[in-house]
Amino acid sequence: MLSRVYCASTIGVDARLIEVEVNMSGGVPKYFLVGLPDRAVSESKDRIDAALKNAGATFPRGKITVNLAPADLPKEGSAFDLPIAVSLLAVSGQIETDKLERSLIAGELALDGQLRPIKGILPMVVEARNRGLKYALVPKDNGAEAGVVEGIHVMAFDSIHQVMEWLENEHAFSPVEIDLKKLFYTNGKHEILDFEDVRGQENVKRALEVAAAGSHNLVMVGPPGSGKTMMARRLPTILPPLSLDEALETTKIHSVAGLVEPGKSLVTQRPFRSPHHTVSDVALVGGGSIPMPGEISMAHNGVLFLDELPEFKRSALEVMRQPLEDGIVNISRARMSVSYPSRIMLVASMNPSPTGDWYDPTDVNGATNIQMQRYLSKISGPLLDRIDLHIDVEKVSFDELSAKAKGESSKQIRERVMDAREIQSRRFMGIEHVHCNAQMNTKLARKICKIDQAGESMLKKAMNTLGLSARAFDRILKVSRTIADLEHSEGIRSHHIAEAIQYRSLDREGWLG
Repeated sequence: MLSRVYCASTIGVDARLIEVEVNMSGGVPKYFLVGLPDRAVSESKDRIDAALKNAGATFPRGKITVNLAPADLPKEGSAFDLPIAVSLLAVSGQIETDKLERSLIAGELALDGQLRPIKGILPMVVEARNRGLKYALVPKDNGAEAGVVEGIHVMAFDSIHQVMEWLENEHAFSPVEIDLKKLFYTNGKHEILDFEDVRGQENVKRALEVAAAGSHNLVMVGPPGSGKTMMARRLPTILPPLSLDEALETTKIHSVAGLVEPGKSLVTQRPFRSPHHTVSDVALVGGGSIPMPGEISMAHNGVLFLDELPEFKRSALEVMRQPLEDGIVNISRARMSVSYPSRIMLVASMNPSPTGDWYDPTDVNGATNIQMQRYLSKISGPLLDRIDLHIDVEKVSFDELSAKAKGESSKQIRERVMDAREIQSRRFMGIEHVHCNAQMNTKLARKICKIDQAGESMLKKAMNTLGLSARAFDRILKVSRTIADLEHSEGIRSHHIAEAIQYRSLDREGWLG
C-alpha cells in the first residue's frame, strides 16, 4: 500500500514542494527513511510513534519505507513530522480522506501529539498556493503567519488529533482569516521614539531626513554623548510604511530565520537591526553549513545600524560591499547555493578618534591628528564609496538641552519623506530594481540628475578646492536630486548642490590620510 502527501522545504527565502511517500508491505517490522534527511528528520520516527499513541492512533507494523522526493535535495528541520505521521495513518487505513493530494502539511510533533510551530511557514504556503494546492495544514502558532497568503485555505490545528478529525470531516474546523487592511492600519500606532524629543542637532536631523527621502546610506562622526545612536534609532519613525509586497518579502526572511513570533502575521514595520561590533562575517551577511540569512538580510527593507563602525572587524565590513551594491547576498556552499535580498539603508556611527574627541591642538592630552587619521582610516575607501552622506555631529550645548520647546515631530518629517518618495516612484516607474534615488547606477544618475551651469561651476570648484575624491561626484548628484525632491523642485539648483557637498566630509583631504 502507498500513500502520498505534500510538505515543503525552504531554500533561501523561497520553498520547494516535497512529496512524502510512504509504502507499507508485510514482513518483519522495519522502518526506512530515505531522501537525504538531516538529523532532525531522521529522529522523527520516535516522536511520531509517541505522538500517535497519545492521540489514540497506532504506529503501523510492517516493512515501512518513507521517501522524501526529490531524493537529491537535502531535507532539514522538523516540519516533516506531521506529514510523515499523516501519511502513515493513511497507508495503514486509520484515516480515509481524498484531501491529501490537495494539501500541504507541515508541523513538528510533541510526544503528546500537540503541534509545535516551525520556521519558514510563509514561503512554504506561498509555494503550495503557486503549485495549485487547495489546503495548508499548519500548527496553530503558525496560523496567523500562513493566513496572510490569499488563494489557499489555511487550516491551523493544536494537535494531530484535530488534524485527523478535519481530514475525515472538513466542516469540523474553519480556515484562518486575516484582515490585511486592519493589520496595516495599526502599523506605527505605538511608536515610542520620536524626533520631537531630540534637542538641537538640527543639521543632523536634516541629513537624516535627506537620507530617508532617498534611501541613502549614512555615517555620523562625532564624540560620545552627542546623540548619534539616539537619532539613528529614531530613523525608522520617518521612513515610509511598508507596502504589502515589501511586508511579505520581509516576513519571508524573518520566517526562515525563525524570528516571527507565534501568533503574529506580518512584519508590518520596517526592520531595525543593530548587531554588536563583535559580530562575525557569517552572522553579518549570512551563511553557515546550513545557509541562513544574516543581519544584512534581516534588515531588508529597513535599517542596518552599525554603532562604533571602526570597532567592527575589517573582514566583516568588507564582505558587505557586494550586498550593498547589488541589494542581494549570494551564498554558495558545496551542498547548495542560495540568495537572500539585502536592500537596506546602512546607518553607521563612529567617534573621530580613539579618545572619542576631535583633534584639538590646544589639548595636550587629546588625540593627535595622526591618531585621528589612523582611526578613521579603518574604514576602507571602497566601503566609504557606498556611503552617500557623511555627517559631523557636535556636542549639544546646555542651552539646547535645557530648552522647553519640542522639536519637529517624526510625523511631520515623515510626511515630507513620503512626498519625496512618491516623486521618485513616478520617476522610476518601469525601471527594474530602481525605486529611489540611492539605487540609481552611474548611467541613470547622469541622465536624470541634470544640473544648471551655476551648479556645475560650484561642483567643479568643490572638487578642486575641498579635495573631494572622484567617487564623491555621483554621490553628490544623487543626494542633490533627493534634496530637490524634498523641495518639489523639477531641476537641481546650486543650493541643492551646495547642501549635498556638505555631506561629503570624509572625502576631504586630510581625513583618511
